[in-house]
Amino acid sequence: MKRKNRSKKRGLQRGIYVLPNLLTSANLFCGFYAIIAAIQGDFIKGAIAIMVAAVFDALDGKIARVTRTVSRFGLEYDSLSDVISFGVAPGILVYLWALQPFGRLGWLAALLFVACGTLRLARFNTQVGSVSSEYFIGLPIPAAAFMIAAAVLLLHRFGGGGTTRHVTVLIMIYVLSFLMVSTVKYYSFKHATLFKKMRFNMLVVVILFAIVIAAEPSLIFFLMMLAYILSGPFTTLWLRKKRQVEAALSDRVDISSQEPV
Repeated sequence: MKRKNRSKKRGLQRGIYVLPNLLTSANLFCGFYAIIAAIQGDFIKGAIAIMVAAVFDALDGKIARVTRTVSRFGLEYDSLSDVISFGVAPGILVYLWALQPFGRLGWLAALLFVACGTLRLARFNTQVGSVSSEYFIGLPIPAAAFMIAAAVLLLHRFGGGGTTRHVTVLIMIYVLSFLMVSTVKYYSFKHATLFKKMRFNMLVVVILFAIVIAAEPSLIFFLMMLAYILSGPFTTLWLRKKRQVEAALSDRVDISSQEPV
């Protein structure tokens, strides 16, 4: 009887470990589909596929932490999938959509985005367990890819269907590439209480926010990502100022403790 219980428990554990990896596979599928859609000139479907991939990427990590099925294999598989879904896919998408008319500057910008995103993932993997999980160091590559997808949908919303040529898109790619390899800190949302109890008022706010997104998804997604990207420099400055204040207070405490009574 004990052997049966042990075998069932082992089988359950194996099944639990499959779940986050299935979500990572769905992330990879969406990234590959985004590449195919971009090559075929269907940039809207490609952008939507990248956004869906970002949802799967957020879910696999969250579910792995909640179910305590985080593994080294899952971390490596997730990173390799992210290179495809949030590095190569948006790089090809934005090049065929807006960077191709700029010639060498265009494909170098797309290449820089892929390279910086890959370096960002490699740095993240080496820092797991050694830095605080509350903040990301550098802009996460899914956020950068989501910003590109949101820009595609926003321009389509205002009549910019098909290919386009805006120098602002070229500048945006260079800025996103720099932010990914920078030391600017971004809130990770890993400690968000998504799977825990929340107040009724908070649930109402979430529902209203979902309705607003459904009303103007392209505009809201773009504004959300723009706000998150801009929050990084402000967060970094705030944390630096906070450390300076704490250091000054600790110095005052040390000096007061050394004074004779």
